[in-house]
Amino acid sequence: MLLAVPTRAQTTAEINVFRNTVGHSIETATILGGDFGVTGASYSAGHEGDIKLDKFGGEGTIGDPQQLGTLPIGWQPRLQGEMGRLSATRNFTAADTYGGQSLVGAQSKFKDFSIQFGGGARFWFSDHFSIAPTIMGMYGRTENTFDANGNLWAQSQQQNAKDLGLVDYTVQTWTIRSAADFQYYYTWRRTIVTLTSAPTYFHTESFKSSNPNVNANGDSETWLNKIDVDVPLNAELVGHELRTGGSISRAELYGGVRDGLNIDHLYEVHGRLVLDYLNQFWKAQWFGIGCSYLWGPNGFSGFSIGADVSVRF
Repeated sequence: MLLAVPTRAQTTAEINVFRNTVGHSIETATILGGDFGVTGASYSAGHEGDIKLDKFGGEGTIGDPQQLGTLPIGWQPRLQGEMGRLSATRNFTAADTYGGQSLVGAQSKFKDFSIQFGGGARFWFSDHFSIAPTIMGMYGRTENTFDANGNLWAQSQQQNAKDLGLVDYTVQTWTIRSAADFQYYYTWRRTIVTLTSAPTYFHTESFKSSNPNVNANGDSETWLNKIDVDVPLNAELVGHELRTGGSISRAELYGGVRDGLNIDHLYEVHGRLVLDYLNQFWKAQWFGIGCSYLWGPNGFSGFSIGADVSVRF
């Protein structure tokens, strides 16, 4: 999440460019921190900095499909939610200059807490094809701190940048998230293949800020396309069948989240090993462990490991 430091001699146009950058950074931090569509992981952007996401949440349908009136369509209510924390650091290098002066050594740090909840319904048009339109609301709180870290030029401009609302601020935001999840579900013997395409739209606005000059008002879009495979291993551990599987996906990024991360797409390869608990422990379907590797352009990459849990209501 890029940020530069202005001088008093800047034009209004230049200041507005930096304010747009601030808005994109806040928008990106909120979406990454609180949306379940972005995997919690430790990300690196090479020498430019890093992002760490810790998340808890999920999504799913409730019950078996029921007929929608007299139509040949089944439907299920759907709930989804997520909360997460983000911490990010932007390291300025010798290539980062303003007014002919280098910002090398300085750092801009972000912390964000976000939470979202919402739902919708999944509509089945056949035994294999379904669409799930959903709408969610999200709250985010983003904090920025700038550390000159011994750079005298950056230090001399820090108070001016703070007054302009470009560094050292706290802002609270609300976001409306609307999405449609298109899914094709296919079973071959006991192996399950799921194809997913999910366009998602975010509109984010700030409603409370430590500085009246800090403002976030923007739109972002993502478009996730994923192939997931679930495979039974015909083996047991502690009385439960072992299953393996994984997915590969590509997410296209547009708008503020693209500008905030400086990448326009992100790949993910995910693998898991789980124990099948279906019809054996309350509403649990499986418990296990999963890991992911993510990568994108400009040296952006990430790695994640955590619990892989599925429940069925």
